Amino acid sequence: MLRLTLVAMLAVGLSVGASTASASWKAQYGVQDDAWLEVGTTKMSSLQERLSMLDQLGVDVVRYTLRWDHVAPSRPADPANPADPAYDWSSADALLDGLYVHGIDVVLTIWGTPPWANGWQKPNWAPKSSSAVALFATAAAERYPWIHKWEIWNEPNQLGGLQPNSPQVYVERLLNPAVAALHAVDRKNVVAGGATSPRATQTALSAVAFMRGMRRAGAKFDVYSHHPYPRWFGRGRPETPLQTLPCTRWLTMASLQCLLKNVTQNFGPKHVWLTEYAYKTNPPDRHRGVTPTLQARYLAEAARRVYQAPRVDLLINFLIRDEPVVGRWASGFFTAQELVKPSFFSFMLPLVELGRRGVRTTLWGQVRPRSGPQPYLLQRSNGVRWSSVGPVSITGGRGFFTRTVYARKGLKFRVWSLLDGTYSPPLAVR
Repeated sequence: MLRLTLVAMLAVGLSVGASTASASWKAQYGVQDDAWLEVGTTKMSSLQERLSMLDQLGVDVVRYTLRWDHVAPSRPADPANPADPAYDWSSADALLDGLYVHGIDVVLTIWGTPPWANGWQKPNWAPKSSSAVALFATAAAERYPWIHKWEIWNEPNQLGGLQPNSPQVYVERLLNPAVAALHAVDRKNVVAGGATSPRATQTALSAVAFMRGMRRAGAKFDVYSHHPYPRWFGRGRPETPLQTLPCTRWLTMASLQCLLKNVTQNFGPKHVWLTEYAYKTNPPDRHRGVTPTLQARYLAEAARRVYQAPRVDLLINFLIRDEPVVGRWASGFFTAQELVKPSFFSFMLPLVELGRRGVRTTLWGQVRPRSGPQPYLLQRSNGVRWSSVGPVSITGGRGFFTRTVYARKGLKFRVWSLLDGTYSPPLAVR
């Protein structure tokens, strides 16, 4: 209680200076990058600098993995008690407290079985007992009572996430016990199940098959979570977020309607969280990367797809900074050398072309930093300089706007946020 009181006092003290992340009328947009947020870099070494960067971006929500195996490296004597001396919450405390102070929501994903709970196997192995994760979830919910969004495990349909990748094992030893425990601590807790990867591989069940198995096993949860990463076609061409592809065993952003259909068929009309999504950039990934310009465009288009999708409440972009090893995830807003990519500004100020009829083009966008209506200027380029399209405009209450303009193919537009002094990446009418 003393710890919670101190965090609350700190939040009151900083409330004037901290920006409150703006939420959409129904969806939240956020990020995940555990390593960057926890440790930082030489250029951004303090946690306060990193949290201020999230404010600048207008992040609504952060997904963070609470590593059970890191918090409980040895077996607690009283595992439901967060104060048990076997628990070490230090890796998460500072970050989660800081997000609370800055008014940024959290999706807390529980993952990683301690060796003492799974027969001295790797962290992706399921615990032997269904009570083990329930007791840890109880302790975590008591430790962080202001967090009400939870997710149980990460990509349990593939062996890297859960061994064995059995939906019955997932439901009986992880999902249902943790959901019951989190609800028992606080009825306001909302718990996501699934957290599935988008496709079947040699080491993964399809999300379609995994959902059916979860239903047969009697899965209990509040919302379904999924990772709708893009499908790649020949010559390194990825699907785009505003495409609509037919239903297959792949459940991606371009087949979002199929994800919703499968969730409804198995669990009823539950809402959906998209807790990982990204495009890598080329450079550095020459095999599965798009240009930084396309990454920025696709990031904005994904935001629009989620905005218009029924029952989809959350979209998380995976990584803020590229991983330093070439071939791994290069989907950040910064390169590994900390150079800013266009996607940084596209996250702040997404701008999307919805359609064009002759010379009339409809644009959609959002100004994310802060909350409430935001002043902005829509600008267009004649190839030499930028000029304003009309006077200063005001967004809706959650930062969104839709504009119809006269524009031929190839004409470029951008959004200027007056309060931030920042521009969106240019958008060329197609």
